[in-house]
Amino acid sequence: MQTVTYFPSIEDINKASEILKGIASVTPLQRNIQYSNRFESNVFFKREDLQQVRSYKIRGSYNKIKSLSTHEIENGVVCASAGNHAQGVALSCNLLKIEGTIVMPEPTPQQKIDQVKMFGGNYIKIVLKGDTFDDSYHEAMLECERLNRTFIHPFDDEKIIEGQATVGLEIFEQSQEEIDYIFVPVGGGGLAAGLSTYFNQISPKTKIIGVEPLGAPSMSESIKNGKVTTLKQIEKFVDGAAVRRVGYKTFEICKEFLDNVITVHEGKICQTILDLYNKEAIVVEPAGALSIAALDHYAEEIKGKNVVCVVSGSNNDILRTPEIKERALLFASLKHYFIIKFPQRAGALREFVVDILGPSDDITHFQYTKKANRENDVAVVGIQLKSPKDLDPLITKMKLHNFFGDYLNDKPDLFQFLV
Repeated sequence: MQTVTYFPSIEDINKASEILKGIASVTPLQRNIQYSNRFESNVFFKREDLQQVRSYKIRGSYNKIKSLSTHEIENGVVCASAGNHAQGVALSCNLLKIEGTIVMPEPTPQQKIDQVKMFGGNYIKIVLKGDTFDDSYHEAMLECERLNRTFIHPFDDEKIIEGQATVGLEIFEQSQEEIDYIFVPVGGGGLAAGLSTYFNQISPKTKIIGVEPLGAPSMSESIKNGKVTTLKQIEKFVDGAAVRRVGYKTFEICKEFLDNVITVHEGKICQTILDLYNKEAIVVEPAGALSIAALDHYAEEIKGKNVVCVVSGSNNDILRTPEIKERALLFASLKHYFIIKFPQRAGALREFVVDILGPSDDITHFQYTKKANRENDVAVVGIQLKSPKDLDPLITKMKLHNFFGDYLNDKPDLFQFLV
């Protein structure tokens, strides 16, 4: 028995789809050969990364702003975001000729600020406030009070949810076969809520799997606790899906209509980003890779099935590439950091390289300062291996020759300063 107090009807979603005609692209639903072969199934990508703002967020933003009253339109709108929602609101303001204020944290990369300016044109003002999203959100609320403006929530709003639900409508209309599984990224829950309610009404046999980053399982925790739960801390790497608290409306819908919510390690997400770029020439942001990275968790269940992965966005800063590579290598157990003890004698480093390292081991990080009056000096050394199986022999040789000081990968308090 349904217990949710609100969920978008088919009529609501169809209406949103009409409003979005000519505004949001009808993005392709593409069968992917590589992943279909790998999982012995039919895997399709719903390419929301191909939207003009490079994410699905334009759907909800425009649908919400378009629904405002004449009085609300005259007063303008406000949003708090450093990412895709900001771009969606900015473009909506430009298209509808409505004044908007976009509040972003001060550390927001210039690339994102420039994108928001470009989409918003003369209709938006950018305010940089605080160090975190919470700081920006607080400033946005003050801006709404000062100017009597309407706040455009990134996910916990009926019109936002209805707009995002049009992703589900398009998937259903584009698919030639009955869909068995849909994997959808979950941050605040707007997309998952909208899509899952559509399929619950039109194709209830389709299983909808929500996917969160391991370091920000806000929907998983809320469903487990039976109430909206605020996480004390989160890993912010998957910035498009890392929220401390999901929406109240989205929670009620997702707990009812999602068949499962799973988490994916950030390192696995990074490897998926690299695979998509190297093998498919597809650029995705971390949140955009979530649904595809989740397929391994369902490898047995999806064999022979029709599967859709929602590729939610492609706003990925190229400056993050070194970090993405690093996280992927760490997840694959190919990158390791050590404290190495070097005897204060000539030839110690050469001995380490020649006698300790394997033929395919590569030093990628070396930080060493020579100290006087010490028997041993220490260095922080990063080593990239060819295979995870090479780790134990490497540590054994380090200990045998008295070079081993400590292994840092499993010491998060120290490791955070290296990665």
